[in-house]
Amino acid sequence: MSELTAGALVLYKIRPARIVEVSDKISIELEGGKAKRVRDKDVTLLHPGPLSGLHQLTPQSGEVAENWELLEGAETDIKELSELVFGDYTPAMAWATWQLVAEGLYFEGKPHAIRPRPAASVESEIAARAQRAVEAEAWNGFIQRLQAGAVLEEDRKTLSEVEALALEQRKKSRILQALAVQETPVNAHRLLLKAGYWPANENPYPRRMGIDESIPGHTVPPLAEEARLDLTHLPAFAIDDEDNQDPDDAVSLDGERIWVHVADVAALVAPDSEMDQDARARGANLYLPDRVIPMLPPAVTDRLGLGLQQRSPALSIAFTLSEQGEVENIAIHPSWLKVERISYSEADQRLREAPFAQLLSKSQRYRQRRKAAGAASIQLPEVKLKVHDGKVEIHPLPRLESREMITDLMLMAGEGIADYCQSHQIAIPFATQAPPEERTEPEDMAGMYAYRRFFKPTQVKTQPEPHAGLGLAAYTRATSPLRRYSDLLTHQQLRAHLRGEGVLDIHAVSERIAQSEMGSMTNRKTERVSNNHWRLIYLRDNPEWQGEAVIVAKEGERAAVLLPSLGMESRVRIKGEAGLNDRVRLKPREIDLAGLSCYFRVV
Repeated sequence: MSELTAGALVLYKIRPARIVEVSDKISIELEGGKAKRVRDKDVTLLHPGPLSGLHQLTPQSGEVAENWELLEGAETDIKELSELVFGDYTPAMAWATWQLVAEGLYFEGKPHAIRPRPAASVESEIAARAQRAVEAEAWNGFIQRLQAGAVLEEDRKTLSEVEALALEQRKKSRILQALAVQETPVNAHRLLLKAGYWPANENPYPRRMGIDESIPGHTVPPLAEEARLDLTHLPAFAIDDEDNQDPDDAVSLDGERIWVHVADVAALVAPDSEMDQDARARGANLYLPDRVIPMLPPAVTDRLGLGLQQRSPALSIAFTLSEQGEVENIAIHPSWLKVERISYSEADQRLREAPFAQLLSKSQRYRQRRKAAGAASIQLPEVKLKVHDGKVEIHPLPRLESREMITDLMLMAGEGIADYCQSHQIAIPFATQAPPEERTEPEDMAGMYAYRRFFKPTQVKTQPEPHAGLGLAAYTRATSPLRRYSDLLTHQQLRAHLRGEGVLDIHAVSERIAQSEMGSMTNRKTERVSNNHWRLIYLRDNPEWQGEAVIVAKEGERAAVLLPSLGMESRVRIKGEAGLNDRVRLKPREIDLAGLSCYFRVV
């Protein structure tokens, strides 16, 4: 072929170019008028010209398939192929010829050595391209339906990749890329709601957090025959919320001796059994507004929940309380009980009668001791969220003396067991909390909100350390073994000790703590975000809602507020002279369910 000269058509990378000048380097003009200087080896001659401008490279029509068959088994060049297919060899026809080669269907090779592709390859390629065309048409139709919010049932399979992104099971989504939407779980969530792939109330957080949502179905062994202290003569009261389904603690009073009875879960759940390992991985019950996912098979609660059977097996902790509010004379026994179940509100009505009046007096004495030791009294609004048939109900939890009394009685048991285990060198999980940098006794909501931020989260350790928030030198959580694995672990250690069997050493206990705390932390986060999710559902479904908010922190016009009726914290812009603890009335301005946020305005 001819030498490179001005006006020639050349191939630069994969695009056409026109030679403008040839010197030590070659000046070329690219599409769009852009000029560039290149080396001769950077370009390939397609036609010697003359070509006055790339605009002359117009589309051409010719007989491609017929000449492909004619050339079968032969080799040609761009000039001959152009003449065969298009009837001549002009710059426009040369470019059209090269496009046929670059397309790779009928021909392949280089400008000076072009070969017809084998018939089998051509047929296969034609079929593949037809299939891709069908898929492209289907894809474009899918994207159009998605943008219009009118997806079909058949689109659900395609949308599964978006669901995987929304659940943080993958990081990329071709669909979000096609929509020019940033690939984030929140944006994926929004799209799934818009498309109707997820129902309007879908709570994705358990799956996003990797929660095992199955109900444990392990076979529960029968309760073994063993000596138990018969306490059925002693009135025992399981006091909890009205809708509680897993009563695992009860209280009694026998003269000056206080009894805290706890469901004897370790009697059925042996260390390292399948039930134990599953519960350890889960860490605790998961309490969601619409359901509960237990860490143990429901049959365990049915058999051991206090007051659910005519006679309940328990692990009973007995102790006395000194005049200074100290837990003394601790004894622990497997027992039999007859338990009466009552609600906090019922118990509140009976606080002036025995044994509740005496238990209340002792709990108040104990509370005073803890307060003197620096216990924090932070009373921020709490609510109970429940979902029934898709409808969200939010009920503020009133401050009841009976609730505070039971809290203190359970703390007494936890402190007593911690002391007992230290005395008998039994390794157990201790609940600890570092003290704040400074101690205060806030009385208003803003003060309590600020003080709470000084406390670090409770940690579970194998060494007894103070729990600053409770004002206790050593404490273990041991009164909820149906709901929390660390409590069950303590019970397993106590039962082994009481039977004279070997207890787990501190290293084995530490390993179990580490395993269960992973599940517990995931559960707590899941509960927190799920509660926020259902609060937003409530506000969405009640568009006329307005409520009172208390300002608990303020910086300029930006304020942190608590909404007591929702048990919710938010940020809002407040103009004027409003200060801490002032109350303002708010109304939702915008609810972002996928973003888990609500923007309020002052009304």
